[in-house]
Amino acid sequence: MSLRDLFYHPLWVISTTVLAVVVRLQRRLRWRPDDCDVRLAGKTVIVTGANTGIGKFIALDLARRGARVILACRSAARGSAALKEIREKTGNPDVHLRLVDVSSLDSVREFAKGILEEEKALHILVNNAGVSGLPSELTKDGLEISFATNHLGPFLLTTLLLDLMKRSAPARIVNLSSFNHKKGTVDFSHYHGKNLSHRMDRIYNNTKLHIVLITNELARLLQGTGVVANSVDPGIVTTEVLRHYSFILRWLFKFIGFFFFKSPEEGAVSTIFCAVSEEMEGITGKYVDSNSTVALPAPVARDPALAVKVFEMSKRVTSKL
Repeated sequence: MSLRDLFYHPLWVISTTVLAVVVRLQRRLRWRPDDCDVRLAGKTVIVTGANTGIGKFIALDLARRGARVILACRSAARGSAALKEIREKTGNPDVHLRLVDVSSLDSVREFAKGILEEEKALHILVNNAGVSGLPSELTKDGLEISFATNHLGPFLLTTLLLDLMKRSAPARIVNLSSFNHKKGTVDFSHYHGKNLSHRMDRIYNNTKLHIVLITNELARLLQGTGVVANSVDPGIVTTEVLRHYSFILRWLFKFIGFFFFKSPEEGAVSTIFCAVSEEMEGITGKYVDSNSTVALPAPVARDPALAVKVFEMSKRVTSKL
């Protein structure tokens, strides 16, 4: 029997389908938000990219806990729809929309300025907004767009809000990375779109490695302030992050993902764990995997000297533009 015949054999099709269904039914979460009774009344949180996917479910959970939630979104229309949905589902009227495009440093500065003028405290910052699959191009700041969106914009936002978070301590910063950071490399010329492999997945992997590194250095710099910083892997999630890929690839991803990947609600769990759980109280400079477990990131991501270099270079790049 040829490989082609085997692939189309009814027994193979049936057994593969049964296996996929069994895998889906047996998926279990190590930590469940519903089992955590932590309340956030009187706390202010910001979730970037909160209008869809993982970000929306993170914001939903934090709003259910009674927090003042600021949805930091790029699209006014989609952000308004998410705002209405979250208020209706949680009964929490203290949920608000603020517009920001994290790929634009000017937009990030304007957003941060508004927060500093309007908010008296900030207890949780979730840097969730990110992209995958964008063709490499430069933003108006002269930055490679995936680096600007996934790393440099969130980095700038965090540094601009640090003093407010210090005054609000205890406070938590959660930066979304990915398991794929283990495939990433560090080359500072990449910030400006130079010497890049134009394979979209490689650029994405590089940005996610930078996130782990700067989070580790940020945690070191914040020791003793009451502000903790951790990076997290949400897992392989069927979100809109692949919207820039081809229709066939997106369809195949969703089909396979129905059985084997996480839903956006499941993908939000490890981030919520970092943001609210008692287990993560006072824990800083850690990488949390998709099972809500503190794990070791790639060896290169644990290099403290490299983390300092990445942090300082990111600071120089964002301060000049």
